[in-house]
Amino acid sequence: MKKLSLFFLFILIFASCNSTKHVAENKHMLTQNYIFVDSVRNKSSDIQRYILQKPNPRFLDLPFALYLHNIGSYDKPKTPSEWGEKNPKSYNFIKNIFSEKQSIGYANSFISLNNWFLNYKGPEIINPSKVKRTEDNLWAYYKTQGYFKSKVNSIINRYNDKKATVEYHITKGKPTLLDTIKFKIESKVLDSIYKKSATSSLLKSGDQYNDRTFRNEASRILKLFRNSGIYHFNESALGFYVDSTRTDFKTNVDFLISGSRLEEKDGNYVNKPFKVQKITTVNVITDYSFSKKGKTYKDTITYKGINFLAFNKVKYNPKYLSQSIFLKPNKIYKDTLRNLTRNHLKSLKNFKSTNISFSAIPGKENELNMDVFLAPIEKYTLGLETEITHSNIRNLGSSAKFSITNRNAFKGAELLKLSFLGSYFTSNTGPGWEVGTDASLEFPRFVAPFGLSKLVPKEMSPRTLFSIGSSFQKNIGLDRQTFTFLSDYKWQFNSKKTIQLEIFNTQYIQNLNIGNYFDIYSSEFSNLDDVAEVYDEVNNTTTNLDKSDASTSVSFMNTVNSNKTNFQSTNPDEYNSALNILNRYNIVTSDFLIPTIAYSFTYNNQTKFNDNNFSFFKIRISNSGNVLGFISKETNANNKKTFANIPLAQYFKTDIEYKKFWDVGLNSVFGFRTFLGAIIPYDNSDIPFTKSYFAGGSNDIRAWQTYELGPGTRNTGLEFNVGSLKLLTSAEYRFNVVSKLKGALFIDAGNIWDITGSSLVDEKSKFSNLSSLKDIAIGSGFGARLDFSFLILRFDIGFKTYEPYLTDNKWLKNYNFKNAVYNIGINYPF
Repeated sequence: MKKLSLFFLFILIFASCNSTKHVAENKHMLTQNYIFVDSVRNKSSDIQRYILQKPNPRFLDLPFALYLHNIGSYDKPKTPSEWGEKNPKSYNFIKNIFSEKQSIGYANSFISLNNWFLNYKGPEIINPSKVKRTEDNLWAYYKTQGYFKSKVNSIINRYNDKKATVEYHITKGKPTLLDTIKFKIESKVLDSIYKKSATSSLLKSGDQYNDRTFRNEASRILKLFRNSGIYHFNESALGFYVDSTRTDFKTNVDFLISGSRLEEKDGNYVNKPFKVQKITTVNVITDYSFSKKGKTYKDTITYKGINFLAFNKVKYNPKYLSQSIFLKPNKIYKDTLRNLTRNHLKSLKNFKSTNISFSAIPGKENELNMDVFLAPIEKYTLGLETEITHSNIRNLGSSAKFSITNRNAFKGAELLKLSFLGSYFTSNTGPGWEVGTDASLEFPRFVAPFGLSKLVPKEMSPRTLFSIGSSFQKNIGLDRQTFTFLSDYKWQFNSKKTIQLEIFNTQYIQNLNIGNYFDIYSSEFSNLDDVAEVYDEVNNTTTNLDKSDASTSVSFMNTVNSNKTNFQSTNPDEYNSALNILNRYNIVTSDFLIPTIAYSFTYNNQTKFNDNNFSFFKIRISNSGNVLGFISKETNANNKKTFANIPLAQYFKTDIEYKKFWDVGLNSVFGFRTFLGAIIPYDNSDIPFTKSYFAGGSNDIRAWQTYELGPGTRNTGLEFNVGSLKLLTSAEYRFNVVSKLKGALFIDAGNIWDITGSSLVDEKSKFSNLSSLKDIAIGSGFGARLDFSFLILRFDIGFKTYEPYLTDNKWLKNYNFKNAVYNIGINYPF
């Protein structure tokens, strides 16, 4: 039945694959635009935006949206009565068995389905008027680039199959260059400011004319004056005169800057000269709402010349709130300080809206009154987050997080947040759950002793976060219990750079069910059981290992280790295997105290959420156990440094990530991501399992499942493979398919290795030198994404393209759907 349904589905789709099905006679569907600039084809996305008619979107070179549209028909009935007349047998059959109401509903279902198909975009029919307007657009575009004598013409190629292409031929001609450039400033005040700035103009003699350069120059001048106290200065005061009468492809430029503005007075407009204005009065209304507009303020506090007012009571400490006000009384007006004030107040996360207005003071033309209207968010808010999860470790699960936030907790715009989380899932070992709670307190300033808070200027929006929490797991690994404490300092160095310091980021991990180790790591038990068989044969003993009782296996591994003289010489492979399993057991089951100090630097030049041309770079350098390791002299039975009898994690770790995105036109984006991470233990410390690197998963190398790949060329078959060095690179091409449906083609490459130098690690797992890069695994595939703007649901299929652990043919051996990995994720992988 399933095959029959698929058969009919394919018949239905292929029946619609005549892309010109809905193209009328003597009409033609646009299939391609060709742009030739000076006889050379140009595919630049900058030019594509000026073309008014574009072909139907395509996926894998097929217009699937058009095919869906063609399944529908404009000739089908539009109302239930029309449908009943055309399909009387079906309509009456439903009517006789049920009622006419059901017949109408039955008819509406077919009408709705037909309309759903027709809602997809139909064929793009050639429109000569739009082609002509596109010519005008292209001519205007090249004029803005300095090609005043350019020519544009078009050719419409109509074919017998009702399809057509359009060619746009552009002859740029010779570009116009800037010759003499003169600044004409009518006001002495403005002229003085301009000369004192000592900045150079973007307009330079000999440069090619470009509209964007003129706009940038106007923006530069506007910023200069508005940041020098000229509050009323705007773009209408600027003008350019370009001499287009010359025939030598050069032009003189006069840059005109008006010295006054028009102001309405008693129904007439009068010229008002620009003057430097300063802020005289600053009023901050801390509980503003539109409904209270015009009412009398009941509370007023003045702090350092700033008036804090409220309709009820001023609930914010002026000492701290004033730190977000950068335009001070008796200082000249500056646009940058106005924007900084607005952004700083928004970053407090205490106000719904922030509005800053300025008004003139009667009789004092050089002075301004500044009013800041703050509409506070409710003091207490509740939050609920839910999530459905799925992975190769957890079959299906759900999680929820409930939080309560107290804003302005201590009258300094602080955020006090209490969170409670819980999750439940099913796995191959049965159901499991996790519960946890944490409390955090965020200060919109640095909280530090010895005057350290003054090291970072307030303009950089310094923040301090203290957090404490705990979580408890059941039937998740070894039933881990975690306690965390974090003190975090973060500031915005500028609009693109962020710096973060983690001080005393301490985590205590306690495993409550280490006896369950071999139930979780069953492949380790199988390997150890094989070693036991060989050991019994050599030593004429009988070893009984109990998978559910890890102590029997640990006892056996200790026996092997103590009997190394004989067994190591006769069976070195089995001996090393037993010691390797014992070492992994000690690391994974060990409790750890992880006191971390870290520095992070982030660069991100994305200007807005939908900006698809940007770069991202982040480096994080951290150290664990350095301070406590210096204080403590204690060690445990395994000669590992401890603090308060808890094994201390001591390591240096560095993570470097770089991402780059390009807008390649036609709503398509090409993205690139690379990651390099390394962790090096010292002082005989082990690396905690939670801090190690792994490879595979929906946000990693998608052709392998989480923890499946590596390390190196080992194909261990273990449930959890980790390493101390990781390299990951991904490239992805994202494009539109139909409506909210997006498509993607991707390639992932990378692996993990061991760089600890441990004698228990085999050579295949180690990163020896650059030749180890041949161990990089490669996966490729395609995916589909549903973009709901606020959320993206993602489905990716990853195929194993290059498998470094194979002994014979490593390329494309398992490149098929049977061995593919199917990834479900939320949002983009990077």
